[in-house]
Amino acid sequence: MVSVKISSAGKPLSLARGLPITVEVKDDAKVSDVKAAIAAKFPKLYVSRQKLTPKGERKALEDDTLLKDVDVGDGDELFVKDLGAQISWRAVFVVEYIGPLILHPIFYWFPQVFYGQPVEHSEMQKFAYALVMLHFLKRELETLFLHRFSHGTMPFVYIFRNSAHYHILAGLFLAVDLYRPGYSSTSPNIQGTIYENIAFLWGCVAVWLFAEFSNFLTHLNLRSLRPEGSRKRVIPHGYGFDWVSLPNYFFEILGWAAFTVMTGSWASVLFLAVGTGTMANWAMQKHRKYKKEFGSDYPRNRKIMIPFI
Repeated sequence: MVSVKISSAGKPLSLARGLPITVEVKDDAKVSDVKAAIAAKFPKLYVSRQKLTPKGERKALEDDTLLKDVDVGDGDELFVKDLGAQISWRAVFVVEYIGPLILHPIFYWFPQVFYGQPVEHSEMQKFAYALVMLHFLKRELETLFLHRFSHGTMPFVYIFRNSAHYHILAGLFLAVDLYRPGYSSTSPNIQGTIYENIAFLWGCVAVWLFAEFSNFLTHLNLRSLRPEGSRKRVIPHGYGFDWVSLPNYFFEILGWAAFTVMTGSWASVLFLAVGTGTMANWAMQKHRKYKKEFGSDYPRNRKIMIPFI
C-alpha cells in the first residue's frame, strides 16, 4: 500500500473542510484511485470535480496515469482543487443542439407571429428548413449513440457559453433571417433568381449530403479507435484522415459552406465564419498534440484541417 497526503491547492475547500488527509491506495494505483479515495471521505467533492497536481506543478494529472509513473510514492503529497459543479459532455452537446431544433420550427411554422404577416415559403426556404433540421437531428443522434468522449465532464457554468454559439447564431439569427418575407416565394428578391432554381438547390443539397455523410464516416472511424471506457489515443487512418488530421471539421465546414451558398443568408455566413475560426483553432491544437504524442510515427505530410493547405 501507498500512503499519499492530500492537501488543498490554495484556499481551504468548502466541500473538504477536513483537509489535509492521508489516503491509502495500492502500489499500482492510478490517479483515479486517489480521487476515488478522496471522494469516499468527502462525497460532495466527487471525482470529476477534482484536479490533482504534484507539489510545484500546475498541470493536472490524468486519471489513467499511474502514480509511480509521475514519481508519487509513499508519503508524498498531492494537491487537490475543486473544479466546481460538473456536467457530462454528452449532456452539453444535447443541450447545444436542441436550440436550433426548437427555434427553427417555431419561426418556420408561425411566421406571422414574428413578421406580422403570413409567409408563403419559397423552395429555398423549404430546402433550408429541411437541411437545418436534418443536420441537428444527426448531431443529437451521434451524441446519444455514437460519440465517445475523452473527457467525461466540463464545468457546468460553461454550458451557457457553449450553447450560445448554436442557440443564438444557428438558432435565433439563422431562423429569423431564413424564414422572413424577403425570402418568400412572393418576394421580388426571390422570384426569377437562382434561389428558386431547382437544379441549383439540388446541386447545393448534393454537396451538403456528401459533406454530412463524410462527416458521419469520420465520426464512425473515431469511435472505432477508442474502446468504450478507454481514453487511449491512437493515430487515425482511413477516409479523410489520410489527407488531414481533423477531416470531421473539414466536412462540417464544407456542409455549411454549401448551405450558405444555397441560401445567401448573412446569418449563415456569420455562423460559418465563427464556426470555421473556432474549428481552425481546435484543429491546430489537436494537430500539434498528435505530432507531440506520436512523434515520428505521425504522418509528416498530413495537413491540419483543409486538404493540401
